[in-house]
Amino acid sequence: MRLKIPAGAGLIIQKLKEHGFEAYVVGGCVRDRILGREPDDWDITTSASPYEVKQIFGRTVDTGLRHGTVTVLIGSRGFEVTTYRIDGEYEDGRHPKEVVFTGSLREDLRRRDFTVNAMAYNDDEGLVDLFGGMADLQRHVIRCVGEPEERFGEDALRIMRAVRFAAQLDFAIDGPTREALARLAPDLGKISAERIQAELVKLLVSGHPEYIGIAWEAGITGVVLPEFDAAAGVYQHTPHHMDTVGEHTLKALCAVRPDKVLRLAMLLHDLGKAETKETDGDGVDHFPGHGEESARQAGKILRRLKFDNGTITNVVNLVRWHDIRYEAEPAAVRRMLSVTGREMFPLYMEVQRADVLSQSGYKREEKLEKLASIQRFYEEAQSAGYCISLQELSVTGRDLTARGIPAGPELGAMLKDCLALVLEDPKKNTKEELLGFLGL
Repeated sequence: MRLKIPAGAGLIIQKLKEHGFEAYVVGGCVRDRILGREPDDWDITTSASPYEVKQIFGRTVDTGLRHGTVTVLIGSRGFEVTTYRIDGEYEDGRHPKEVVFTGSLREDLRRRDFTVNAMAYNDDEGLVDLFGGMADLQRHVIRCVGEPEERFGEDALRIMRAVRFAAQLDFAIDGPTREALARLAPDLGKISAERIQAELVKLLVSGHPEYIGIAWEAGITGVVLPEFDAAAGVYQHTPHHMDTVGEHTLKALCAVRPDKVLRLAMLLHDLGKAETKETDGDGVDHFPGHGEESARQAGKILRRLKFDNGTITNVVNLVRWHDIRYEAEPAAVRRMLSVTGREMFPLYMEVQRADVLSQSGYKREEKLEKLASIQRFYEEAQSAGYCISLQELSVTGRDLTARGIPAGPELGAMLKDCLALVLEDPKKNTKEELLGFLGL
């Protein structure tokens, strides 16, 4: 097998070999190239020590000398070059106590997480596959190198990585690997929030976000997202639903495009149903206020997982708004546009559509037609440039103070009244009309 690798990576391998060392591209880039994908990064493993690598190449960056990694710059591109190594004892479920350099490629590959990530390649020797990675690619399986409990015991984050790789590649998880990750899922409590966040997002924006269901079944979400587990089993005895909250959520994730904010919003949008469920005398379930409760929980979760403030604000707002229903008529659409703002309204519409598509078939076509009408009215408001905020009013606070209205609550209330008027009738957004409306 011959793989196409970047010229820069080939040059590094050639130079290292000219100096008497072994060198290969390794890991995910080999996997992706075999699958016909374009790798994000090309990593190189070598028998040369970091200091020998630095002597051979003129332009290097000390990326992680302690762990044997030097970044070699070829032109404007950097390639991480790491010395063959054996990881010492893992004391915290994430990092080895020490790293020991070795001259053995086999020892370096056997410390890696999954067989599909434990292959190496160079043009002279071709593919080096010592642990069955190619066979697992052909079988579409994620399997640990060696004993799964050892691999997960070394680094508990690999438990989430197994599910994430399965979602990205649309692979199954090998039986013993899946059993081990379920047994050791509690060890994820040792992992930092930032690391959990990164793996969760990669899973959610993958081609198969519904694989979060595997994490649910394995007990992973019970550790990193217990609020999801609390809501997932809630039944929804209502004409609008045919599934539990968990099953509905998995469908909703697949019904929206792979955007981080949208996928997080769909993951979290119904978590409040566990706390707000009420059943009427006819046995029909209702969830009053679940949007607000879900938004509260979403904020708590996203802060705990160390998301940035912008992401938190946008996701929480989408969760809060997801169940707001109104008539498909122009003024109502302008009022909602005033709530969401121009930038967020399209995302709000995507969330509403995904929610409808993941519900039962009850009145589905009617709901979708309504959303299509709302979309048309939104586009009309946009193209016409209608006022939807206080900042876009034709009168300002200065106009009112110039006419004797003191700054304060009364002035603010008058401007809000003007906005309400304009949202009902955009043509009234003129200074003359609004001052007349206020009696000024």
